Amino acid sequence: MIRKESGQSLVETALVIPILLILLVGIIDVGRLLYFYSHIHLATQETVRIGGLGKSDNEIILFAKDYINFEKPELLNITITPTESTRVSGEYLTVELRYPFEAITPMIDKLIPGPLQVKADSTIRVE
Repeated sequence: MIRKESGQSLVETALVIPILLILLVGIIDVGRLLYFYSHIHLATQETVRIGGLGKSDNEIILFAKDYINFEKPELLNITITPTESTRVSGEYLTVELRYPFEAITPMIDKLIPGPLQVKADSTIRVE
């Protein structure tokens, strides 16, 4: 029996392309997440260094928001412990930065509810 198979490759391509596109966007999302984490980590190290030199909490916060190179720096959450009023020389200062990461991969929001929080913290001794 002879059958026409002229549409077979079109059907196979139509079935495979959405899966390949979702995988491609997922790979891009993983790259974006790694960039976010490395940038937050570097920003945390530089910010805690400023605090270790004896700067005020406001100066630390302004430096962190200025250093971050994301679309919405106002979403950056900064935690400084201990606060400026209780900080003394020789004590350890910890700065924690958090930023929400929203994936662009379709249907990933069903697996991970809400934005993923990218977090990094660093500690230094106050001079």
